[in-house]
Amino acid sequence: IVQAEGTSEARAEVEAAGGQVARELPIIDAVVAELTQDQLERLRTGPGEIRISANHEVAVAGRKPKEPKPTPGGDDDDTEFIPDTVVPRLVGASELWSEGFTGDGVTVAVLDTLIKFQTAGLQEDTALSDRVLGYHDSMSGMTCNFTKRRPGCDYEKILGDEYGHGTHVTGIAINSRVTEFGHYAGIAPDADLVVVRALGDDGSGTYADVIKGIDWVVANKERFGIRILNLSLSAPAQSHYWDDPLNQAVMAAWRAGIVIVASAGNTGPDPMTVGVPGNVPYVITVGAMSDAVTPEAPTDDFLTSFSAAGPTVEGFVKPELIAPGGHVISTMQAGTYLAIAHEEYRVGNKYFQMSGTSQAAGVVTGVAALLLQAEPWLTPDDVKCRLMASARPAVGLDGLLAYSVFQQGAGMVDAYRAVHSDASGCANQGLDVDLDVEGDVHFGGRADRDKTGAYFLRGIEGDGLAWSNGLAWSNGLAWSDAFVWSNGLAWSNAFFRSDGFAWSNANGAALAWSDAFAWSNAFAWSNGFAPSDLYGVTMSSNVWVEQE
Repeated sequence: IVQAEGTSEARAEVEAAGGQVARELPIIDAVVAELTQDQLERLRTGPGEIRISANHEVAVAGRKPKEPKPTPGGDDDDTEFIPDTVVPRLVGASELWSEGFTGDGVTVAVLDTLIKFQTAGLQEDTALSDRVLGYHDSMSGMTCNFTKRRPGCDYEKILGDEYGHGTHVTGIAINSRVTEFGHYAGIAPDADLVVVRALGDDGSGTYADVIKGIDWVVANKERFGIRILNLSLSAPAQSHYWDDPLNQAVMAAWRAGIVIVASAGNTGPDPMTVGVPGNVPYVITVGAMSDAVTPEAPTDDFLTSFSAAGPTVEGFVKPELIAPGGHVISTMQAGTYLAIAHEEYRVGNKYFQMSGTSQAAGVVTGVAALLLQAEPWLTPDDVKCRLMASARPAVGLDGLLAYSVFQQGAGMVDAYRAVHSDASGCANQGLDVDLDVEGDVHFGGRADRDKTGAYFLRGIEGDGLAWSNGLAWSNGLAWSDAFVWSNGLAWSNAFFRSDGFAWSNANGAALAWSDAFAWSNAFAWSNGFAPSDLYGVTMSSNVWVEQE
């Protein structure tokens, strides 16, 4: 991926070095280039002002090895069985349905593998009306319209999902079917859907595929009314958030008015494990909790061991929220790779039980749709503020935080409280996405590390909370014997209101913290990687995790 002042300049530099331009990525002023080693060296040492990044590989949970595909099966069984899922009740979404909040009029884009959206509950809303507005394949460039079929679209091909991940996440967010116990299976059953394929049949793709998909979403935002983009994928951070090409596209989408919900990644429980694009400070990054298969007994709920944790290398608290991500039941055909590879988790022929922060991000995507139906004028920053201000942190029986803010953020998402909240101006304070995208100024957060190795937030001690109260964290997961979901803590406003400090990049000067918020040696890249050189790094994401 070659970036310059614009795509034409990037193309000219590549061609001058003898390379070939395969694709353009205008959202980040870049092209995808095919280069020999000699051509790459000429490009890197030439006079042009460019930036070169590897076209990294991105994958989702349980990535399939590149072997012969499994024989599809089970899809022709029309037996209707819709297992119950407790997730909408756990997050308060079911209380909103009776008030008329079902995501109606809000379009959600899911960027993932193919989505088998003709599955009952995905193709239609609660009134059985078609709600799939469009499909774009960023790997092939094909775009299909479902309100009026267009020539050249391989509808038979795109109506399947050989992998299963995208269908599962989408079902969590918007499934309109009614379960055996009389509840909708999805959080926002009347939301509209736009499908963006950026990952292949083996669950993997490239940075260019994902960036191209995000570019298409931004370009078609008004056409389809896209308000939310789900990115249930994650890869290890290899640079500052602003240097990563995928993150640059994500920030451009946020700037365009699209709410980005990203998974934290399944690389926990250690600190500083949140990946790309969840490490972007603007977006809503989601970790995972589990109800321990006892939904009516919240005192044994727990943060999953795989849920990635913050802070980010720039000092931001991540994730912002946690949501149910353990043993979540959702749509997936029996013939998909994941259903075959993990047959023991099949629930009938059309449902599957799966754990991961991808699933948790699907939950929050649905909650955001409910909120935007209630108040469609909210900006992405407003949505983030409402969700965080209304979240319920895990608090021990002693009244102290059961988990650090670097593990649970503001707490578990609460749809009912979010929709009825009037909080404002409480997210991304001190940040400026316009300056960030333009490259003029970048930002750092309040997190630091003390002499004992514990992470903490600067400026919070004055509120009367000692580090041991949950703001500090050192030895992995600090499990609590028992806790309750609190209705909110006084510190929460201070925690997420004051979260940005500017870095200056004037005149090409080196970026440096202010004296008050100096880098700690603890924030060095764990793999010895130089943030200024992204070339040649292979990335993967959201590894398969067992049920929790």
